[in-house]
Amino acid sequence: MAVSTNTDASALKARDFQGKVRPDWCPGCGDFGVLNALQRACAELGILPHELLVVSGIGCSSNFPGFFNAYGVHSLHGRALAVATGAKMANHELNVVVTGGDGDGYGIGGNHFTHTARRNVDLTYLVMNNQIYGLTTGQLSPTSTEGMQTKSSPFGSVERPVNPTTAAIMNGATFVARGFSGHGPHLVELMKQAIQHRGFAHIDIFSPCVTFNHDNDYPFFRERVKALEDEGHDPSDWKAACEKAMVWDDTIYTGLFFKAEGVPTLGRKEPVLAGGPLAHHPLGLSEEQAQKILKRML
Repeated sequence: MAVSTNTDASALKARDFQGKVRPDWCPGCGDFGVLNALQRACAELGILPHELLVVSGIGCSSNFPGFFNAYGVHSLHGRALAVATGAKMANHELNVVVTGGDGDGYGIGGNHFTHTARRNVDLTYLVMNNQIYGLTTGQLSPTSTEGMQTKSSPFGSVERPVNPTTAAIMNGATFVARGFSGHGPHLVELMKQAIQHRGFAHIDIFSPCVTFNHDNDYPFFRERVKALEDEGHDPSDWKAACEKAMVWDDTIYTGLFFKAEGVPTLGRKEPVLAGGPLAHHPLGLSEEQAQKILKRML
């Protein structure tokens, strides 16, 4: 698969964001829908591949940067937000999108999720939530429902799942949404809004695992998901956003739950960044010193 060299933002197509590597996800995996939606969103926004960095952790969904034509970092398990924060602080003019799964992001990475939200780092965080550990072949994840039977809970889970949407709102994220990989056009619009938002934007995306989670499959969500936009929800209403996010029955809401405008981002509040991206500052070292450091690190 050839990587596009298109440099005309007005003529971008989704295929311009197809990476060199073909996705190795199981046929029918919800992550295909997320990949396609982000490719379309970036094309429609006119973001050129070199203007975008995609950072991931570990897991099925975290293979994402290899399938996407942009700068990419496949980082450590649960540490994608920390790596992305460093990249954003080094060059806060760069569009940074973080991709991962529910185990990576809400389990081992839960601490970073909390603090990235409260700091309001200008990142877009897309979590492919399949409510299972897929890469390790089907154990409970932080979002698995109570009573769910898996390899690690043959008699049913006794744990209550986390609610990432209410967590993001309460921890200070300034754009909080939920999508479904089976509703492509709706997801594209959410992604476009999230990328354009200045602040921490989180989208929890129902992305069914067709191999190991047969409880929360496509039919399960298609029968239940309902767009908040159809109910006239006011995303500036913090309390209503939390209440809608806690509904999980015959109706499960998707869409934009909460949005706060004008909240300063970490990049805007950090004085050292007032002079422009650190990546564009003079290094402050001689060429000899810089090469010595690089040689030691490599």
